Amino acid sequence: MADGDYVLEARGVLKIFGNHVALDTVDFGLRPGEVHALLGENGAGKSTLIKILTGAYQPDGGGIYVDGAEVSLDNPLHAQTYGIGTVYQEVNLLPNRSVAENLFLGHQPRRFGFVDFRRMEADARTLLANYDLHIDPSSELGTHSVAVQQIVAIARAVQLSGKVLILDEPTASLDRNEVERLFEVVRGLKAKGLAIIFITHFLDQVFAIADRVTVLRNGRLIDTRPLDDLSRTDVVRLMLGKDIAFSGATDVEPSENPDEVLLDFKGYGRKRSVLPFDLTIHKGEVVGVAGLLGSGRTEVARIMFGADPADQGSVSVNGKPTGLRRTTDAIRHGFGFCPEDRKAEGILGDLSVRENIVIALQGKLGWFKALNRDEQLEIAGRFGEAMDIRAASLDMPVKLLSGGNQQKVILSRWLATDPAFLILDEPTRGIDVGAHAEIVRTINRLREDGMAMLVISSELDEVVAYSSRIVVMRDREMVAELRGKNINPGVIVQAIANHSDEAVA
Repeated sequence: MADGDYVLEARGVLKIFGNHVALDTVDFGLRPGEVHALLGENGAGKSTLIKILTGAYQPDGGGIYVDGAEVSLDNPLHAQTYGIGTVYQEVNLLPNRSVAENLFLGHQPRRFGFVDFRRMEADARTLLANYDLHIDPSSELGTHSVAVQQIVAIARAVQLSGKVLILDEPTASLDRNEVERLFEVVRGLKAKGLAIIFITHFLDQVFAIADRVTVLRNGRLIDTRPLDDLSRTDVVRLMLGKDIAFSGATDVEPSENPDEVLLDFKGYGRKRSVLPFDLTIHKGEVVGVAGLLGSGRTEVARIMFGADPADQGSVSVNGKPTGLRRTTDAIRHGFGFCPEDRKAEGILGDLSVRENIVIALQGKLGWFKALNRDEQLEIAGRFGEAMDIRAASLDMPVKLLSGGNQQKVILSRWLATDPAFLILDEPTRGIDVGAHAEIVRTINRLREDGMAMLVISSELDEVVAYSSRIVVMRDREMVAELRGKNINPGVIVQAIANHSDEAVA
């Protein structure tokens, strides 16, 4: 395609943060009247590329072109003057102001130097009618559904920009009916010649709305292809970098003794988060969870731990019905949870290594049974040695440790409580090879010692190596449960990509 056929283009874009190459000479071209899906797992470089295309970041190499001419975008407001607008997952408008005020914020019609509210509301009503949205423009934006707020945000972005629309995870908080309504708006804009970048983790939505797809992985361009040339399995393979032809079933055997059932979830779910699922977990088994980022993996972990309470279904612990309405309920039943984002949700950065290790145990014991310093040092020292935590001192701030050692501290925190059930969300992400191997060895040892675990991982070879069973998530739904010879990366990829309603067994 000739350069002039692209309305927006990135050529050889390079972006470096410190020693980290976020984008490595990436090319990207957007045509008028197309929906172009931008896909990739966490850390692939999608957000960095979008920020460069909208002027939030400046590239360290390469260039940005609008209608074939190179431009230098100073900031998002400057990008709007070239016709580039963005709508994010979290609607970036003012919910306590009217719909009309949000549509025209910063460029309100005026009369005699004052805002002409009557004209503004009339113009808003006309504008919204173009989107088949018939609401009172004087009503507060926050009183409307998220779907309506997204359409208002799109209407504003198109009005301000009018050439390129970037939709960054616009459907993450919408139900299926709301998604289809939003897609009707997108199809209408596409028919008018607008160029649209669509970022999502929902594969079905990509095939429902997009014309072409670009896949990034680890900051590099993997491929740009028309979706007509690709199957869902092709796209998953491009995103994960896995060849579905290889096999190699796990030799980990699941526990099938019904007397050893630890947890039994029935119709368990949370609206707008995870569709209801059934899952039984036995003592001494590792249930792996696989799926693309955004498939609902972390949401399952959070509702199991009571961080986001389920609003439907039931759960039994050791055969007794119970409720997990809050994290303290889960901890009382012997649950532990190592979250995916260890810096934001795991470590307490300014506290010491010692304090981070004992804090969950102290919470379980209650503050009337406070551990004295000697007890804390004994516990922290024991787990520090067992987990090979490399710290100059147990009293140094945990934020000064490497990522791998921080992960070992969080794992030690929950092991100190002697848990019956441990949830690990991406336990080996972003850590060095040595720490990675140590964590995997620990998972295998804990399984052999009889602990039940739910382990979420994007590393298919890894999750295959230690799982007794694997459940596969897609579009916030548990779509398959794999056992025996089906526990191999090829079958996992097929289950993630499978468009039918049949689960792989």
